Amino acid sequence: MQSAFILIIIAVYFAVLMVISYFTSRKGSGNDTFFRANKSSRWYVVAVAMIGTSISGVTFVSVPGMVRNLDMTYMQMVFGFFFGYLVIAYVLLPLYYRLNLTTIYGYLDVRYGRKSYKTGAWFFLLSKIVGAAARLYLVAFILQTLVFDAWGVPFVVTVIGIILVIWLYSYKSGIKTIIWTDWLQTILFIAALILIVWQVGLQMNLNFGEMVRAISESPHSRIFVFDDWTSTQYFFKQFFSGMFITIVMTGLDQDQMQKNLT
Repeated sequence: MQSAFILIIIAVYFAVLMVISYFTSRKGSGNDTFFRANKSSRWYVVAVAMIGTSISGVTFVSVPGMVRNLDMTYMQMVFGFFFGYLVIAYVLLPLYYRLNLTTIYGYLDVRYGRKSYKTGAWFFLLSKIVGAAARLYLVAFILQTLVFDAWGVPFVVTVIGIILVIWLYSYKSGIKTIIWTDWLQTILFIAALILIVWQVGLQMNLNFGEMVRAISESPHSRIFVFDDWTSTQYFFKQFFSGMFITIVMTGLDQDQMQKNLT
């Protein structure tokens, strides 16, 4: 019964994605639509969609788990993220827009030549294939364990099925569809977060105010580390790491910046 319920939720989710794909592809499906959504995307939709792109299910689970060993010192890196996004907004994005790029690696072609452009693009493809494969494996493994093992479905069929569904909703309109599906994913992430906090409060018999007070009084509530510069959690190490991670993994990442080019 539980596996059937999970499958129904997944089916409804993918049905919604197909509906989104249908509506986003009605006004054309040429190359400019596929790669740049005709440069007509709303900024606030792109902003929300980027959150869903940068946060995976792995992040959703692993970062809260870090609190047990590292307290809330990860927030120091989050503060660095903010300043990294300022660099992206005021330095990188104006450059990309001024050059009217279809891909951010087109800058390498303009600045350094064709070989640099192809090298950067290939490294991006290689890194994304490896990263996407790891995330796909994790999702497929969870679905296989919770749902399809009970029905005798082979693991390889589960993987192929997921890839096929992704292709079906994205092949026609490309980034134009992806922006809206990532927007939906972000909304669902936030909704899941709220539900999790609510359920934790119920299990601990605490209201929201009592939860905040319990967290603030916990030794795990420590955020800043200024007293030990040799620690990996030292503030300036975390802050500047967060800043440069954002610049590199968002501002120089085709997957992230392609949405902004729309």
